[in-house]
Amino acid sequence: MKKRFFIAFIGVLAVAGILAGIKTLQINKMVAQSAGAHPPPEPVTTAQVAADSWESRLTAVGSLSAVQGVTVAAELSGKVTKIAFEPGTKVAAGDLLVRQDTSAEEALLPGAEAAVALARTVLNRARELLADQAVSQAEMDAALANYQKALADEKNLRATIAKKTIRAPFAGRLGIRQVNLGQMLEAGNEIVTLQALDPVFVDFLLPQQDLNRLATGMVVRVATNALPGKVVEGRITTINPKVEETTRNIKIQGTISNPGEQLRPGMYVDVAVVLPNPRDVLVIPVTSVLYAPYGDSVFVVEAPKEQAPQPQEGPPAGKVLRQQFVHLGEKRGDFVEILSGLQAGETVVTTGVFKLRNGQAVVVDNSLQPDFKLNPRPENN
Repeated sequence: MKKRFFIAFIGVLAVAGILAGIKTLQINKMVAQSAGAHPPPEPVTTAQVAADSWESRLTAVGSLSAVQGVTVAAELSGKVTKIAFEPGTKVAAGDLLVRQDTSAEEALLPGAEAAVALARTVLNRARELLADQAVSQAEMDAALANYQKALADEKNLRATIAKKTIRAPFAGRLGIRQVNLGQMLEAGNEIVTLQALDPVFVDFLLPQQDLNRLATGMVVRVATNALPGKVVEGRITTINPKVEETTRNIKIQGTISNPGEQLRPGMYVDVAVVLPNPRDVLVIPVTSVLYAPYGDSVFVVEAPKEQAPQPQEGPPAGKVLRQQFVHLGEKRGDFVEILSGLQAGETVVTTGVFKLRNGQAVVVDNSLQPDFKLNPRPENN
């Protein structure tokens, strides 16, 4: 029995050794194959680092204001007898807005006119008599004074009637009506806002160190989220002669044409002042940049370095990637300025940079290259 058990044990060991040897050979063969294997190159889209000329700009945040804008208010107390405007409509200079009760003044006006006529007649007679020395100079002076007083009384009545006949001081667009027919107005009570909307002012601040770069007549571009994708141009019309002591900023005012009245006073806007001298820049698409806390970088596509021949079954060398850290400047549209790190003519990857790594093999395929634009415009759906 012991002899049979020993022979069976030896047989099991032999079979196990044979199986282990076969498995070892298989593993060694797989390791050898994997050592010579190469991942397929990654398809990428590319663009060259381009030299361009960008206009120099000074940017700021501004607000719009009317060239002329007031809140029309009552000058004298009185009851509203007529409202001659519709809220939100345009009016011309001198158009009637509101009429207050002037019945008392109009009733007194004929008497004032008669008093003026009588005083004028007395004055003329006194002048004739004075020439004949029939009256004294004192009587002549009294007649003149009476005439001037009667004339002043008449003008005062007419001025009161004019103040209670409220008219538009200039052409513009009216706001919301704030009075009602029959309402008793006190001096200073608001009636309606009036804004001249074409053109409009844009007011903004720039640091004092930019003062020597500014001049009246420079182009000002205004953009607002109320008009997405639209830029409106104007000109600098006023540079404040005084620098603000608290902020050391200087206030600038530009004038912008607004024929469609789409820009309204009080709007927040982004302002760009176009300087006369453009600057030379190196640019790449924004999508080429891999942003990271430790520094921004791009992947440069270049030919592989000279190296030993690869196995016959390996893939072709193609192009490889080199990760390059860059210093970025201003961003405009789909492009960003490169201040350092790249040279004009170098080729960089433009899409999918987050999944790439340094030294990776790639193949260039620009058939699906995005259309990068300096001034992109959103399409209307």
